[in-house]
Parts: sequence; structure tokens; C-alpha cells
Amino acid sequence: MESDQIGNGGVNVTDHDLTFRSLSEVLQNNITPYIALLEAKDCPGIKNLMQKLMGQLMNCYVDVDSLEDEDYVHVSQNRIRCSMTSLINWYESVTEKTDSETPSKKRTSSSRHWQSPPVVVIFKDMESFTTKVLQDFIVISSQHIRELPLVLIFGIATSPMIIHSLLPHSVSSLLCIELFQSLSCKEHLSTIIDKLLLTTQFPFKLGEKVLQVLINIFLYHDFSVQNFIKGFQLCIVEHFYSQPLSVLCCQLVDAKKRVNYLSHDQCENIRRLPSFRRYVEGQVSEKQIALLTSDSFLKEVTLKLLEDLHVYHENYVSVLRCLHVFTSSLPKYPLGKQIRELHCACLENQVWETEEYESSLQLARMLNKSDLVTMLQQCVEIFVSSSGKEFDKTVEKLKDFLTQFQKLEAEAFQERDVSVSSQKELQKKTDLYHLQKTLLELKESRRSKRLTKFEMLRFEVVDYIDSLVRNYLVPADHKTLHEIVYFNTASVLRGHLNAAPRIALHTALNNPYCYLKNQALKSDGGSISNKAPDICIVYKLHLECGRLINLVDWLEAFSTVVTAAEGPNAGAASSDQVDDIIHARFIRAVSELELLGFIKPSKQKTDHVARLTWGGC
Repeated sequence: MESDQIGNGGVNVTDHDLTFRSLSEVLQNNITPYIALLEAKDCPGIKNLMQKLMGQLMNCYVDVDSLEDEDYVHVSQNRIRCSMTSLINWYESVTEKTDSETPSKKRTSSSRHWQSPPVVVIFKDMESFTTKVLQDFIVISSQHIRELPLVLIFGIATSPMIIHSLLPHSVSSLLCIELFQSLSCKEHLSTIIDKLLLTTQFPFKLGEKVLQVLINIFLYHDFSVQNFIKGFQLCIVEHFYSQPLSVLCCQLVDAKKRVNYLSHDQCENIRRLPSFRRYVEGQVSEKQIALLTSDSFLKEVTLKLLEDLHVYHENYVSVLRCLHVFTSSLPKYPLGKQIRELHCACLENQVWETEEYESSLQLARMLNKSDLVTMLQQCVEIFVSSSGKEFDKTVEKLKDFLTQFQKLEAEAFQERDVSVSSQKELQKKTDLYHLQKTLLELKESRRSKRLTKFEMLRFEVVDYIDSLVRNYLVPADHKTLHEIVYFNTASVLRGHLNAAPRIALHTALNNPYCYLKNQALKSDGGSISNKAPDICIVYKLHLECGRLINLVDWLEAFSTVVTAAEGPNAGAASSDQVDDIIHARFIRAVSELELLGFIKPSKQKTDHVARLTWGGC
């Protein structure tokens, strides 16, 4: 029986190539060097599948590090018949060579592989393979499983039950099926944000709008973690290219050294920062003058402000995680289920002023004791492991809350015993007057409904968490010098990543100077330059036409524009030859416009074409 592993990636996992490449590398490093990756487009029949399989397997090194050239196993695909017998013979020869090596010749990595390494065949897109090809391959290989240990890995994007739809029971019974599943792309995204943004290890940060652009592209366009990382790398490049003070976007130790070597122009750049201007306006007049005139004093203040910004990030991350512990389990998730949603909300504005935050506090004030105690314990762990130095008192306070909850639990047992005894006394009273009096007292106590000790303690815990949020989760754009480490120009990022091909195409055809930067292509207003490429001339002329365009009139207009600047001695060729050349250029330009989707042939008139776009683009 063949061992069959079903990898369920899911339809929302777009980084398939990267996933399968990583899987094959792990298998190659730890299990077997014999791995083949097959795609449905390369295997329309069983013959093509065998040819592709043998081509990938036989073109691999058996022992890369230590074997001599003559031991390199390379079998040409054209010289061997693609059959299972040939594959078995190749496998036996390869394993014999490996086993017959002396211990001194064996590579160090061979110990990681199995003694008889299996041949792993990965079907990247099982649903796309034809049923007959899969059935034939499984049936044929099952007959030779003793000579050729085979492991099949099927990549499935929908449901594992698809294997029973593609394969009949007689074929699927030949497989020993095991199921494993890749993590969802959203979990990978959360990990990346957690490791790159919610940490003090990397000084570079993303602003709220920029982060929202990247997340929106991920969630609503491609679900690609790889593209998210490329977008993040683009933000780094743009920030360090466009921000002159990005030289200070580094570790605090390096930033302290670099501040002392700032030039006068760099100091002026600091003075121009909007956040620094706000800081200066809040100082006394003597200090304002010193900040605006003395570079040495400015450097001292800049050093202190960078240290404050570093401390702010340390505290921000810890309190954000603590708040997420409380909000991630609330009904309907007012502040979001993922920490990235909470992070964006805190970056956007003062989160405690939002309605979502108020509703979260109201829901938190109704948490039961077991959930509240669990959350407090998680918060204690977060603050203990935090790099922030201001949380010693916070940890003591949270531990004090836990101690009070334990005391309440002990008191609750005693009160329960007292209530049981009072109920027994009530049952003993048979006098109607005393019974009525007792019931009225109970009714009155329910009306007044005083808060219990637990409710008062719960309110105190929520209020304390609220105070932490107000102190430490101030939006980053309220901090001085945040422009040094935060990239906020979302429009630049959107222009690079959210492509608008229709607008770009109209700009290129209507104003070629925008891309070619040729001074000869500069034109005033709506005039058409004969120096422009032919397709640009034809495009501008077609914008002046209606729904149907007469090709003869179009050609005459094109010829007029092209020959407008030619003098009486322009060209030695005859006029007929020039006309033929212009005609050929016109036909090519019109064909290119048709290929781009601006026009199409019209069935109403043979010498006309129909225009397909309106409104200038």
C-alpha cells in the first residue's frame, strides 16, 4: 500500500508555490533526497506524468557533498523508456551506490535521511488532474510498492472528501491516507505583524493608514503573505529614501551616537517636523529660542525625545497585548478579534474616545469570575515578560487583584453555609406574621440591590485596565519625532500596489512625455505632436470621434499630423512610397489600439470601427 498524505491548503491560500517549495526542502533535508513536484498542466496523460516524474528524479544528485563526478547519477530522458521498471532500476542503482559507500565517504547530512529513503511525489493541484491519470498511476505504482517505496502528497484546495469523488473505492483502498493541513493565511499574517510591528526589536513602524492599505490588499485582493512582506519591504525603501532623518531610525544605542554627528541641515530638518513644532510651541520662550537657534541644545533634546519614543513603544506593546486579552473574547468583538485590528484602532485615534471601546468596557464589567481571573493571569505574564521598566507596580496591583478574588471565593463558601442555615430557619417559622415580615425584607433588599464585593472588585479591575489604556495607548502621531520611525505616506504605497492600469494607459497614450521624458513630446493643451509615437497620435485622434470611426477619415487625419512638419525637401523617396509607409504605420497603430480594447470592428459598416471607451479613458 502506498502512503498517501493529503495536504489541505484551502482556496484562500495563494502562496502555493512557496508552500510546496518549503515542504519539499524540509523533506529533502530530513527524509529523502528523491522528491518530484507535479502539476496538472504538465501531466495530461499517464505517459507525460511518468516522463515528468522520471525527469525530475533522475536529474538529481544522490550525494552532492562527497561523491566523485563518476558517481553523479544523471540519466537522459531521451535515452530511457519512461516506465515503472526503469524507475525501479534507477532507484535500486541509486540506493546501492549510497549503501556501498564507505563510512568516511558518506556525507554528514546523509544521517538525516532514512536508511531506505522513499520517493515522494507531490501533486500540487489534485483537483486539476484528470481522474484517469490519477487512477492509472496509483494502480500501476501499487503493484511495485515492494521494489519502490512511494509516498504521494496531494495538494487539495477544497475538501479532503474530494479524493473519494475523484477515485473509486477500488483505487482509494490502495492508499493509506493521512491528513495534514497548512495554517490559514490570516494566522501567518498575524504572526508577521506580531514579529515585525508589535516588537521593539525593529525600530521601523508603519502608520495606521499605511498598515490599513497593506491589510486591505491582503484581505480583499490576494490573501498573499508573500505580497504583504513585499509591500512592507517597499515601505522600508520608501521611508529611507524619502525621509532625510531616517538615519535616526535605528536601534537606540546607534541613534545616540548618530545624534551627536548631525549636521546643521539635519538639525533644520528636525525643526521642520510638524510634531517637533508642536513640541516647541508648548515650551517656555527661553527654551523655544534655544531649540530654534542652538544645534547643541537641539541635539540634547532630540536624544531625550528619542529615548522617550523608545520607552513609549515598549510600554505600548505590552498594554496593547493586555487590552487584547480582555477584548478578544467579548461577544461580537467590538474592538476586533485580531490584535492587528486593535493596533490599527489605537494608531488611528485615542481609542478610549470611541463607541467600540465604551461598549467593550461595558461588556468587560459583566465578565464572570473564572474568565476575569484567567485574563488577569495572562496580563501578569505579559507584563512580567515585558521589556518595559514601568510595570513593576502594575504587576503588583494585578497580583493583588488575584489575591482578592481568592479571598472572595473563600468568603463565598462561608456565605453559602449561612444562607443554607437561614433557609432552614425560615422553613421552621410557621407564624404568618414573621413569615410575611421576612419575605418583605427579602423583597426590599432585592429592590435596592447593592453591589456585591465581587462586582465592586470587577469594576475596580476594569477601571484599572482603562487607566493603563489612557496612559500608554496614546496614538503614535501624538508623540514628538514620530516621523523619524513611522512611514505614513499611504498615497505613495497605494500608487505602487493598487495599480490603475486604465488611468496609466490613458496617461501614456494621451501624454507620452509623462513616461518617456522626451522634451520633443511636450505639447500645449490638446495639440497633437507629430513627434509622438504613432499609437499616441491615433489614440488622440480617436478621442475626437463619435461612436463609429471612419477609417479613411482617420487615416487622412493621421497622415496630416505625421507630415505636418515635413518641408518641401523632406525625403528622397517617391510620394507613393511615403504614403505606403504612413499607411502601414497607421494599420499597425490601429491594430495595437484594437488589441488594447479601445476599438473593435463594426458589423454595421465595413470601413468603420466602433469606439469602446468614453470619458477620456
